Amino acid sequence: MFDRAAPRYDLLNRLLTMGMDPGWRRRAVRSLRLPRGSLVLDLACGTGDLCRELERIGHRAVGLDFAEGMLARASTRTAAPLVRADVLRLPVPDSAADGVTCGFALRNVADIGGLFAEMRRVVRPGGRAAILEVDRPRFPPMRWGHGVYLRRVVPLVGGLLSDSEAYRYLPASFRFLPPREELRALLERHGLADVRQVPLSGGIAQLLVATREG
Repeated sequence: MFDRAAPRYDLLNRLLTMGMDPGWRRRAVRSLRLPRGSLVLDLACGTGDLCRELERIGHRAVGLDFAEGMLARASTRTAAPLVRADVLRLPVPDSAADGVTCGFALRNVADIGGLFAEMRRVVRPGGRAAILEVDRPRFPPMRWGHGVYLRRVVPLVGGLLSDSEAYRYLPASFRFLPPREELRALLERHGLADVRQVPLSGGIAQLLVATREG
């Protein structure tokens, strides 16, 4: 499904977020607070948006994704390595990276706790993780409007411009995402501490930032 969606994935991201997603990615990368030249793995990298932002501020990025179609469409600023891999079984030694990023992929893995465990394994003690994910606004009128947008507008526009199955699935995948409090608890349970959860754009997205314990 993601292979089929890859050709217009970036275009749909910009359209369906009304141009907000690049700002979310910039904030996620800044939140790592790592020194220039740090090695950062971008898990489920898709077409490389977060890799490009990591490179832009001087980090060494490596993108990993399971979808060949996404990797075929990916581009980076300095030819960062792009690796086809399952994010639940990363081909990376323990404590090899200074940080990890992951954008809008939690709903698409079979075991979110297992993903957090892999993040902890591959990041050095004191290393950082920044995770972007969708969310539901807390303000009731905005939550209602956001729900209508996801159920009606996203499948319609996605079906017209890209793969209709993918853009029916993506809004429906909300049901696979644990509540905010459970996400925080899962991160802490798997050794990622000092967790901060930041609502983005009125709560339609969220940023989770954590540090690997020693």
